Amino acid sequence: MSQDKLSEFVTSQATELGVPGVAVGVLLDGQEIYASHGVTSLANPLPVDEKTLFPLASVSKTFTATALMCLVAQGKVDLDAPVQRYVPELKLADEQAAAQITVLNLLNHTAGLDWNLIDDGEGDRSLAGLVAKLPGLPLIAPPGARASYSQAGYNLAGRIVEKVTGLPFEQAMTSLVLEPVGLEDTVYGLAEVMIRKFAVGYNRGEDGVLRAARPWNAFKEGARGDNPGGGLASSMSDLLRWARFQLGDGDGVLPAADLHRMREQTVEMRGSSLGDGFGICWFLHDFDGLHGIGSGGSGNGQFAELLIVPERNFAVASLANVGPDGYPFNQSVVRWALEHYLGFAEKTAEPLPYDEAKAQQVVGHYEIDALNLDIATDGTRLTLEVGIKTEIREASDEDMPPDYPAASIGFLPGDGDDYVITEGGLEGQRGYFSRDANGTVTGIDLAGRLFGRASRTS
Repeated sequence: MSQDKLSEFVTSQATELGVPGVAVGVLLDGQEIYASHGVTSLANPLPVDEKTLFPLASVSKTFTATALMCLVAQGKVDLDAPVQRYVPELKLADEQAAAQITVLNLLNHTAGLDWNLIDDGEGDRSLAGLVAKLPGLPLIAPPGARASYSQAGYNLAGRIVEKVTGLPFEQAMTSLVLEPVGLEDTVYGLAEVMIRKFAVGYNRGEDGVLRAARPWNAFKEGARGDNPGGGLASSMSDLLRWARFQLGDGDGVLPAADLHRMREQTVEMRGSSLGDGFGICWFLHDFDGLHGIGSGGSGNGQFAELLIVPERNFAVASLANVGPDGYPFNQSVVRWALEHYLGFAEKTAEPLPYDEAKAQQVVGHYEIDALNLDIATDGTRLTLEVGIKTEIREASDEDMPPDYPAASIGFLPGDGDDYVITEGGLEGQRGYFSRDANGTVTGIDLAGRLFGRASRTS
């Protein structure tokens, strides 16, 4: 394994994309190599290294899911049991759905829950407080009907951990997973982050200027209700240790059969660049017959990516501290590592030529609880624009990441409803449009989330 080639690629990509600080790690046949570039902070610069903490955002879910599998192995949780067995106070907008959702539905994103409740910094911000607010969260499908990525589902799973162990979630995670695996720099909360070296996040404004992202994590400090789905911070060295654990036999923390069960497909995903299906938490990938498991996260000016290929005892992880360009940086690192270490070259999705009739079928306004998504056409190209809802942005006293401006998308060969984004910060992301029995477009999947159609004009 050549560290020089990895370092050269990381430096050139980070420079080209203007990322202030990045940390990359590769694990191959038990060997670890690291490549870092840039600084922790533009105002107070320290060199980034493999011990620098970054927010993991949604990669945190892999830790929460593993902890729940520990409880399954101990006979304290049944994956097929209704969530109400462990959280009897659970109520949702639909009482029948609340009674039907199982633990597995939460862990493979098939509970039918919308993305998340927005933390407004008010009221009870614990996991118990979040559960009490769940009746206000829209349901986007019946339980088990389809996969749609849900932060709320994982936060609810964290409440199961609390109820079953009798411990605060963070304390339970430390005793179940973090401590036994030896993850000393994988922590919840700014109090723990601040005593270690950490990377400040940045967002690039329309004027091209980088501004420090506030809050540091994706959620205001004190939002414990979002810790299971996205609250961890970690270093690259800990992230590779986590990958090593996932590649092993459970190290006495979790029986190998239960650990490896997390890699087995539980539900298919259609037309997503994030994966072909879900295992238990993990996105599943097929690299010309090689099976990969992965997880990604996007925070406030911070992006994380982890990909593991068990058959080759391989993992690659990438952490970057700028939005939106941290995402394409991380994707480029993963692609480069797959090609250079495993010989897998990803095929670029080639969109079909613009089709006005098809464009008119999908033009419109789509939304989830936090985000607006607009599909528009000027008669020559189709564009996708996504951003935080105006009322949420205006009500917040914190800075929020900038919206993604309109970017070209193209339909892919096949049944005609799959698309790929061909430019901008989300370039390469794939998704698809949903239709009802009459063939009318009712929603769009982006980043594994279903955005429902709110109107037919954008």
